[in-house]
Amino acid sequence: MFAKVYQYKFPSITEAKVAASFCSDYLGKQITKYKFQSLNILIGKDGDLSIFIKFENIEKLKKYENESDQFIRELKQTFVFKENEFAGVFVYNFESEATSSEIKISNPALQ
Repeated sequence: MFAKVYQYKFPSITEAKVAASFCSDYLGKQITKYKFQSLNILIGKDGDLSIFIKFENIEKLKKYENESDQFIRELKQTFVFKENEFAGVFVYNFESEATSSEIKISNPALQ
């Protein structure tokens, strides 16, 4: 699995919250277009904002990277922050699925 990771440091948690809202809205609309496997946006207590976008293969990651300039440009025009951005490969990833293993059996004759 491949990932694009953005790490931003904002002057305050308030600014990070506003930026997170912008990022959630903007990137949420891109899920179908770029076929994200997952999108995670995290806010830290000191104004940190981390975004993890997972892709099934390198081709989908590269397509996103080639076309993601608008997102970065809008973010830079709107907010003041320090940034770190990189692409990588997950070497270990565990995500538990939220599923129920309960099976309900009903007998119509007993009702």
